[in-house]
Amino acid sequence: MAIDGTYNVEMQTPRGTQTGQLIIKAAGNQVSGTYKSARGDQNFTGTADGDNLAWSINMQGPAGSMKLDYKVKITGDELSGTVQLGQFGTAPIKGKKA
Repeated sequence: MAIDGTYNVEMQTPRGTQTGQLIIKAAGNQVSGTYKSARGDQNFTGTADGDNLAWSINMQGPAGSMKLDYKVKITGDELSGTVQLGQFGTAPIKGKKA
C-alpha cells in the first residue's frame, strides 16, 4: 500500500515535543510496525481503514506503563492525527515519510 514506509514524527505532549520514527506496513485492514523513540522500540499491530490507521502501544516511563492510543491518517507522504496519552489527555502527532 502507499501508506507503507518510515515516517519521522513528532508529538506535542505535556512534557514537550517528543520525536521518533514510525515504520508502518499495512495489509488489507491490518497494520503493523514499530515506533522507535528515545525510550526504545515498540512493536504494534492495529487496524487500517483506507488511509486511516489505529493502534495502541504500552510505553514504559518513570511512573510505570502508560497505554498510548494512536489514530492517524496518511495523506500522500504526510501523517497526522492524535495520540491518547493514557489519563493525560490527547497529543497531536504529525510526520513525513523519510
